[in-house]
Amino acid sequence: MSQTDRIEAQSAGQTAPVIVLVEPQLGENIGQAARAMANFALTELRLVAPRDGWPSEKALAAASGAGEVIAKAEVFPTLEAAISDLHYVAATTARIREMVKPVLSPESAVKLMAAKADGGERCGVLFGRERSGLENDEIALADSLVIAPVNPAFASINLAQAVLLIGYEWRKLVAGASLGRATAFDGPAREGLHINKSFPASRGELLAFFQHLETELEEGSFFKTDDKRASVIRNIRNMFERAALTEQEVRTLRGMIVALTGLRRVRHR
Repeated sequence: MSQTDRIEAQSAGQTAPVIVLVEPQLGENIGQAARAMANFALTELRLVAPRDGWPSEKALAAASGAGEVIAKAEVFPTLEAAISDLHYVAATTARIREMVKPVLSPESAVKLMAAKADGGERCGVLFGRERSGLENDEIALADSLVIAPVNPAFASINLAQAVLLIGYEWRKLVAGASLGRATAFDGPAREGLHINKSFPASRGELLAFFQHLETELEEGSFFKTDDKRASVIRNIRNMFERAALTEQEVRTLRGMIVALTGLRRVRHR
């Protein structure tokens, strides 16, 4: 499966890992976890014996627009039933629990699950109770442990945060360089400098700007000594080169020079 195919499949919820919440205690926490899932296009939520029953109005309210994830959530009486159709299961925990299992970071776990999904396997991630996490017998059902690089002096994170960590790593993997929300006007955001509809200034435009600026600096007696003039000009040019100016920015700078030098000439009349 290509990267493009993976993104399309992921958007339809076909390859993304299933999120399994084991005996979640509060509807609000389920809703917040669903919101975190929707943020990163995870769509399949399974609940194992939610303490306060299901459906939950509190969960729907806390989902803040991620109602579709809540509406499609499935409820199971046992963890075994919830994972029976999955081929690979990872269990989130803050400690190793003295079990001989592979230990993965969220990033490594997601990469492994994506590779397995490419091969047709269904994967899931287990999250435990808000107060006590997963029990040892539940973790024993998993293929690996997922441990985030949190502060060891304060390793406890809430349920939605834990789900968000997995969702973030998944989305980062499948979305490639795309960031944030894409629109019909400017498409998805990307890392780096965005110059919108403008274009970088050409060498000719920059050289004309330099000539304009240096001529006016000469007129204004900016260069104090001839022996330093060349090095000062190089420093000025390097300063503007680093700015990666656009065409519009060069025009703006030249307009500023005209305004300033015109004011100076009026004063000297």
